[in-house]
Amino acid sequence: MGRLGLRALMAAVGLALLAGYALAAWLVYAALVWFWASRPPLSTTILFVAVTTLVLGYCSYQFGTRQLLAGIDATEIPRRRAPDLYRRADRLVDGMRIEAPRLLVADLSVPNALSIGSRTGGVVVLDRSLFRLLSPAELEAILAHEFAHLENRDGLVQTLSYSTLRTVVGLVTLVLSPALLFLTGLARATAWIRGHPNRWADGTVGRFRLLIGNGIVVVLFALTLAVRAHSRRRELAADDRAVSVTGDPLALARALAKLDRVREPDWGLLSSLYTLGDETGPLGRALSTHPAIDERIERLREHARTSPAGRR
Repeated sequence: MGRLGLRALMAAVGLALLAGYALAAWLVYAALVWFWASRPPLSTTILFVAVTTLVLGYCSYQFGTRQLLAGIDATEIPRRRAPDLYRRADRLVDGMRIEAPRLLVADLSVPNALSIGSRTGGVVVLDRSLFRLLSPAELEAILAHEFAHLENRDGLVQTLSYSTLRTVVGLVTLVLSPALLFLTGLARATAWIRGHPNRWADGTVGRFRLLIGNGIVVVLFALTLAVRAHSRRRELAADDRAVSVTGDPLALARALAKLDRVREPDWGLLSSLYTLGDETGPLGRALSTHPAIDERIERLREHARTSPAGRR
């Protein structure tokens, strides 16, 4: 086949690609137009999407917590084996708006604690090594911090936030999908016609298509930063609530300092409520679910300096 024949074949392939992508774009567009024309009133549609997002997020949270507990093989701590721990936990519960959560122990990869659930039916999992590393007052401070997460339903709120984030990004992507499909087909067709099929993103159309795609990524990233920032604020709020209940900010500060000595956890458990937070660099800190340990410890020491009840 001569050069002219090859170019003609590549042009035909390009036109076929354009036709295929254009057809797909039209079908998606037609489906969106049909849905929009046959939709219920806008307020009903928004309500349906919002309720569906929340229900799916809640179901994901319930399923995820059960899977999490099964994955770490946690066992309940008998009250008769740890009477002092339960005495301290009962005292915390009396001063907070929660029912007494179940206290479980597990062999985690790092000394850690996490809370699962909300005000009723909550669970707090403690790594077995915490009983060796922390004093009773420090362990009580960690319990108060985790109880504060239960009191504020932080785990559920965080899960629903991520569910809402995925819904928003999914809707934006769906609305823009006809344009993305057509522009992708046009860019690929142009590249084939020009004889450079692997360089479809280099042309004007390809760059414009990538610009739209990158815009979706930027929206996702911005929303993720907002959710992570909210998570960091809830961590500080849980610290403050623990201080208000125990009256001992230095106990929590000492506990965090001890836990901070263990870095780079290698466990696969991804929980927004784990105690450690050791990300470095501006981007790492922005994406972290927890404030820097040093920041938290300094805030707790400031509590002790400014509150007469906290100077222990």
